[in-house]
Parts: sequence; C-alpha cells; structure tokens
Amino acid sequence: METRRALVLAGGGLAGIAWETGVLCGIADESPTVAQRLLEADVLVGTSAGAAVAAQISSGCALDVLFERQVAQTTAELDPGVDIDAISELFLAALRAPRTRGLARGVDRTQLRLQRIGAVALATKTVPESVRREVIAQRLPAHDWPDRALRLTAIDAAAGELVVFDRDSGVELVDAVAASCAVPGVWPPVTIADRRYIDGGVASSVNLGVATDCDTAVVMVPAGADGPSPFGPGVAAEIAAFTGTAFAVFADDESLAAFGPNSLDPRCRMGAAVAGRNQGRRQASAVAAALGP
Repeated sequence: METRRALVLAGGGLAGIAWETGVLCGIADESPTVAQRLLEADVLVGTSAGAAVAAQISSGCALDVLFERQVAQTTAELDPGVDIDAISELFLAALRAPRTRGLARGVDRTQLRLQRIGAVALATKTVPESVRREVIAQRLPAHDWPDRALRLTAIDAAAGELVVFDRDSGVELVDAVAASCAVPGVWPPVTIADRRYIDGGVASSVNLGVATDCDTAVVMVPAGADGPSPFGPGVAAEIAAFTGTAFAVFADDESLAAFGPNSLDPRCRMGAAVAGRNQGRRQASAVAAALGP
C-alpha cells in the first residue's frame, strides 16, 4: 500500500509564520526534491500560524516569494500591542478556575476550560473583524481552496470544541485561516454563519489527531521541544503518541532567540525567517530520512 504523508504546521504567532516559511526554504536550499515532497504531502494540516503557512504553500506560490515577504521591511501585519505574557495569563486563569460540579453530560473539563477562554475572547475589545480579515486576506496569495487535502483547525468559542475546516466545509478560505489565527484576547473571534471561532492552537498547537489517516507526519513546531502546554502533556508527548511515524522539527536555540520576547510583534518576522532558513538547511537530511523512499 502507498504511504500517505502529512505536513503538519503548528501555531506560533508571526514568528511562527516566518520561521516555518524559513525552514521550508532552508530545506529547499539543500534538497529541492525533499522540499517538493513536503509541499506535495497528501495532507496539509495547519493550526493558527501554521494555517496561514499551509494556505500559502498550497496556493502554488514559490517558497522564495513567500520568504521575501517575511523579510521585507514593510508589512500589512498589525501590532496588537498585547504582551505575550498577558495571553499566557488568560490561559492560566482558565486552568485555575474552580472545578464545576455536575458538568453537563458530554462536556469534559478541557472543553469547559476552552469555553471559558472562548467567553473571554468574545468579551474582549479588539479591532473590528473586518479589519482583521483584510490582514489575513493580504497574507494569502490565493483566496480559493486548493484542490487537495488542506485541513485548518479552529475552536468553536461557545462549544469549546475543535473544528476542522476544509474545501468541503462551505467556508471561505480567508475566513477559515482567520478563525484559526484568532488568538483569544488579541484578535476578534471570527463569525462564520451563526458561530464564533477562536485560535485552533488554544488546546494544541499541532492538532496532530487531524492527520491520523496518514502513515507519516512531518511536524514543524515554532517552539522548543519542552515548551509548556495549557492542556494535556504537551506537544512532544502528542507527537510521540501519533499512531504512525512522526518526525518533529522544533525550533532550536538560535531560532528561539531570534523570535524575541513577543511572537506577535511584526518586528520579529525577519529574524525568525532567517533563523528558520538556517535551521532548515541543517535539518534537511533528517527530514529526507523521515520521509523515507
């Protein structure tokens, strides 16, 4: 049987978009064939920053063009003026909330915590949805879903449930990416039909379970392997538990230093992209081995 492969792109703010783009370019510098195999993976999974990158590379836009956009002096990205520590505190507040007796049937504690984060996101004053949507639209080289398996994750703010958007969801690509990138407390939840959606990385930055129909997954994570997770055992454990073969590229020390103190600050893009490209060059052979023959 033919091996099905997935490229899974995790969340990590604007630094994550730049870094993942850089890593792919660095792999292409060393081995165009390996990079092409990644770009042509049977399934692309994107969460938050990874949703933007997955949509960009599935558009057919050349990697070098995408990289140049990351290192350009000018950008359409907005500075939210929110410190990343404030976002972390939002998550911690949900975790510290008292346990609720008599949970509604079918609602587990993780779901309840996601609902609490969703409620805060819905109540927080941010830029208008239309302003944020225009930023996302300018990120994407194409606004139509590609004719391939592209899966983008988000969280239903009211239900506290993971949602996966694809070309059969009846949702515009720009809206799906915007929903996946709607960081609670920073950007407005995205309205699709009669529901509101927040960042797909709230519970997991990788959502590797979305790729369980694949035998092999290459996962790019713009964070350290020991990075904290608000829910569950963490990203490294999630990747280790994958039912197939998973190979993870975590940000190395050089890349983490390049991200700076705030991964949502547009000024982090250039350094993150360059560091990612350097790391991609160093890891190209390991990625090639993980992909197999």
